[in-house]
Amino acid sequence: MTRYILGRLVSLLFVIWVVSMITFSLMHAVPGGPFDEDKQPLPPAAKANIMRKYGLDKPVWQQYLNYMGNAVRLDFGIPYQQPTTTVTALIASTWKVTAQVGLVTVLFAFTGGILLGIIAARHQNSWIDSTVTFVAMLGITLPSFVIGTFAILFFAVYLNWLPMGGWSDSACLIGRAFCTDWIMPVAAYSLGPMAVIARYTRASIVDVIRADYVRTARAKGLADRIVMTRHVFRNALIPMVTVMGPIIPDLMTGSIFIESIFRIPGLGKYFVTSTFNRDYPMVMATVLLIAVLWGITYLLTDIIYTRVDPRVRLGAEGSK
Repeated sequence: MTRYILGRLVSLLFVIWVVSMITFSLMHAVPGGPFDEDKQPLPPAAKANIMRKYGLDKPVWQQYLNYMGNAVRLDFGIPYQQPTTTVTALIASTWKVTAQVGLVTVLFAFTGGILLGIIAARHQNSWIDSTVTFVAMLGITLPSFVIGTFAILFFAVYLNWLPMGGWSDSACLIGRAFCTDWIMPVAAYSLGPMAVIARYTRASIVDVIRADYVRTARAKGLADRIVMTRHVFRNALIPMVTVMGPIIPDLMTGSIFIESIFRIPGLGKYFVTSTFNRDYPMVMATVLLIAVLWGITYLLTDIIYTRVDPRVRLGAEGSK
């Protein structure tokens, strides 16, 4: 297991290097730059000084080597839009908000999706199953910004129950109080992944329920609760882990639509604005962060496989 984890971490470093080269090349391949005259008119001398200050006057390959040399030391440069701070500090402040929304969304989506999937599977081909399937299809087909817009119109404008947007995390502590600012963003953000998890949970459980060993367990007189927990749910987790794993980094890195609609000062919104403004250091750091999150998530997913299904072995264990 240790050798496998070390091997995966080494391969993750290689993936990050490839992603960094592709991202850096694509950024500089697009015509224009962050200090073009159509964006911010500057005298030629002033523009030359700025280009020299940020190292943009050097060849692209040298810019890449300089950036990666600093990135190894966790120095991701200075954002062009906010030169008074650093990229690391800016990501830390914005990702804190995005991670808060993402963590609550993950918990809400996973809990709700698994419960709905179990309920639908237990009442297969009934009106409950049809209702859960219909709601799941609705959550998959409707984009999050459409759900968020209708939520604002109905709950904030028409009923005046919830605020239209904004963010205040000082009183929003899990276990103490759920801030009203969180309700609509989390609900709109989680309906899509909750629907996906519900459908896969239902399909996995329905497939396992029909297995011979489940019928044998019921024939032995085991209680339905024991059959569901020991035989059905554990084996149904195997395909569910494949689907649920990649959802986590997607939710934890933010949604531009949700953060824009509800005026949440998170990383997703800032990443898009940095892309339009050609803020190279901010774009590179955000892409590398997303790549690391995806790599770690897939590693954890493989490890969870070995705990859910003892037949699965990792690395050298599989050849024994």
